[in-house]
Amino acid sequence: MNRLNKKRKQFIVFSLVVPILLLVGFVLIPACDLFRMSFTDWDGYSPKSNFVALQNYIAMFKNPDLWQSLRNNAVYFIVHLCMIFVELAFAVLLTSKLRAAKFYKTMVFMPYIINGVAIAYAFSYFFSPINGAFNAILTGAHLEGLIRNWLSDPKIVNFVLSFVSLWRYSGYHVILFMAALQSLPQDIEEAARVDGANTWQLFKYIQIPSIMLMVDFVLFDNIRGALQVFDIPFVMTAGGPGYASSTFTLYTIKTAFTFSNFGLASTMAIAIMVMIVLVYIIQNKIIHGIILKEDKKK
Repeated sequence: MNRLNKKRKQFIVFSLVVPILLLVGFVLIPACDLFRMSFTDWDGYSPKSNFVALQNYIAMFKNPDLWQSLRNNAVYFIVHLCMIFVELAFAVLLTSKLRAAKFYKTMVFMPYIINGVAIAYAFSYFFSPINGAFNAILTGAHLEGLIRNWLSDPKIVNFVLSFVSLWRYSGYHVILFMAALQSLPQDIEEAARVDGANTWQLFKYIQIPSIMLMVDFVLFDNIRGALQVFDIPFVMTAGGPGYASSTFTLYTIKTAFTFSNFGLASTMAIAIMVMIVLVYIIQNKIIHGIILKEDKKK
């Protein structure tokens, strides 16, 4: 038994040490170096860099193109936020006794497992103003008045890109909601039905309060994804026209590798990490406040 306990302890220690070392080596140390770099003017290839104090942070706050990029991120966030209610409704529908539910689940989740670059290229051709299928569909439906330059009109380009992002990630959120709903005890729902609760009352008073932690996770994933979106605008528009569809991450990468200003790019990377953490803390307090209110009602 002592030998078995010793091996168990060694396994536990080894299982903890390796992830911690990987975390320190690939997350903590690079994050500290990123923070140090944000106070320099390093261009990415020179062996030395100069300390510039808070100049990068001041330049970041005064950059109008960066604020434009952040507003573009807000479009992704709002579109995905509005879609959460629809995703939740689909999850409830697919967890019910629906004919061919397995087929629908597969179709809903399929876009998420497809490569993001491939999706972006496919939708680039789909919305092409020259030979795009979408404009051809509108023409065939005698809706020529709705035809637009979908990827070059600054007024609508971010909504088009948000739709592509929505098509790709909504299925993932639906599956998460389904997993949470299927984990609910069936006897509670059956008791509510016996007491005369209809579908809406069951959804509002039992299912939603019981999966609030999953709602919290999906909201955080929405915030993180909206702030870090990169592949879809990079492939489909390269941030254009101008900076009309640029995002915070896209602008950060362009600052580093196009303008060779790794110091300022590091500052932007620090800023986006701080934004994600702050928004999550605020969201977490709101969600936990709602959960506490529901517990008091019970």
